[in-house]
Amino acid sequence: MSTHPRFYAPLSRRTLLRAALATGVAGVLPPALASCTTGPHAGPIVVAGGEPGGFYLEFATLLADSLQRHRVSESATVLSTGGSLDNVRTLLRGEATLAVALADAASLEGGPQSRNPGRIAALGKVYENYVHAVVRTDSGISTLADLAGRTVAVGRPGSGTSLITPRLFEVAGLVSAPASSTKSSAATTVRSLGLNDGIAALSAGTVDALFWSGGVPTAAIAKAHAETGFALLDLSALLPGLRQRYGAFYDKVLVPAGSYAGMEAVWTVGVANLLLCRTDLDAATAKATVNLLVGHADELIPRSSVGVQFLSADSLINTADIPLHPAAAEAYRALHG
Repeated sequence: MSTHPRFYAPLSRRTLLRAALATGVAGVLPPALASCTTGPHAGPIVVAGGEPGGFYLEFATLLADSLQRHRVSESATVLSTGGSLDNVRTLLRGEATLAVALADAASLEGGPQSRNPGRIAALGKVYENYVHAVVRTDSGISTLADLAGRTVAVGRPGSGTSLITPRLFEVAGLVSAPASSTKSSAATTVRSLGLNDGIAALSAGTVDALFWSGGVPTAAIAKAHAETGFALLDLSALLPGLRQRYGAFYDKVLVPAGSYAGMEAVWTVGVANLLLCRTDLDAATAKATVNLLVGHADELIPRSSVGVQFLSADSLINTADIPLHPAAAEAYRALHG
C-alpha cells in the first residue's frame, strides 16, 4: 500500500458532467446495465445519511429521490444519523439498505480486520470529505498547536469526525481530555458536539474550535460564518503521520478560496466517502444503484458543492479495503466493455 499522499483540487459540476459524457454513460448505458432498472426493489430502501446541514444528508436525500424516480424502489427514504460510524452500524443491524460512510470508518467497522469482516460491500466511492478545523477569526488561533489548553468540539459520537479528530490530535502531539475530567492546563478539553451544536458553541464562544468532516461548502458552516466570521486551520502537515499510523485513507485536499465567503484557500485532510450496502443486497438493486451513480450523476450533486466528486466509472471502483458488491463489480465491467 502506497504511503505517498495524493493531491486533489476540486472538480466543478461542468467538469464532472463533461467527463461523464466522455465515457458514454450520461444517458447511454450498455444493455447489461440499462436493464437493471426494469423492476423495483422488493421492499422500501432506506438510505442512512447524517446530520441536518451536512453533505451526507443532502447526498442521501438526492440519492433516495433518484432511486424512487427511476423506480429502483417504489419507496426510498432517508435516515438522519450521527454520521459514518452510526451509518455502518445501522447497515449491519439491517435498519438501512444503503449507507454513506468515510473509508476509514467503513474499514474500522466492516473491513477485513474489523469485528464484522465480509458483511458489508461498496457500491462505489462517491465523493471526497474535507476535515474542517474551524475557529473564529477573532480567536488568535492559527495552528493546531494553538489548541493546547483550549476547548474543542470534536464531533458527535458515532460520526466520522469523532474517529479522525483524536487521530489528528495524536499525530499533532496534543493531549486531550473530556470536559468532566481533571486535567493539566496544557490539555485540550474535548466536547462531543455534532455539527449544529458545535457551530452554536463556537459562535457563542463556549468552544474555541469545531472539527467537522464534510463536503465543501458545508451549508450550516457557511451560514454561521456569514454571521460570526470563521477561519479554517491548515491540517496538511499531519498527513504523513496519519498515513503512517492509520493507512492510506487520507489525502491532501484543497478547500478553494471563496468556498466560504472571503476565506483564502486552505489545505486540509481529505477522506473518501463510500456508498455501502450489506453483502446480501440483491443483485438487481446493486446494479440499478450503479446505474444511477454513473448514468444520473447530475442528480446526485448538491447545488452548493464545489468539492471533488467521484461519480464516474473509473473513480467509483476505488473503494479502499471494502470490496465492491459482486453485482456492482459486474455493472462496472459492463461499463468498460
